[in-house]
Amino acid sequence: MNVNEIFELDVASASLGMKLVEFGNGHAVVTMMVRGDMLNGFGVMHGGLVFSLADTAFAMACNDGKAVTVTSGADITFLRSVGAGQNLIAVATERSRSGRNGIYDVTVRDETDTTIAEFRGRSRTTDRPSLPVI
Repeated sequence: MNVNEIFELDVASASLGMKLVEFGNGHAVVTMMVRGDMLNGFGVMHGGLVFSLADTAFAMACNDGKAVTVTSGADITFLRSVGAGQNLIAVATERSRSGRNGIYDVTVRDETDTTIAEFRGRSRTTDRPSLPVI
């Protein structure tokens, strides 16, 4: 299964309106429009949803279709807040891959190219083949 097929089966990301823009060779770009139902009590986008966007881009960058690769850990630094109507772009890049382990950085920016958050994900490739879930 290739990355596009994996994304097509990702119901959680689809429910948040995410779109896979590009992928390949340890790289992925995923976008998401901030909706009113994504705002927290302060009227800004909930941090967990910014994390979800970055995590999805990370997942698309680290899965090459050969075996299932999952998150072994991740952290995020929030730099700016965003509100409804803004478009977020998450760009994931492989930094290092050795054996079953990988390190990926994801930068989340808004439509003005302002950095919103920086995410670092650690991946672990499993023994499980990348097959469609039925």
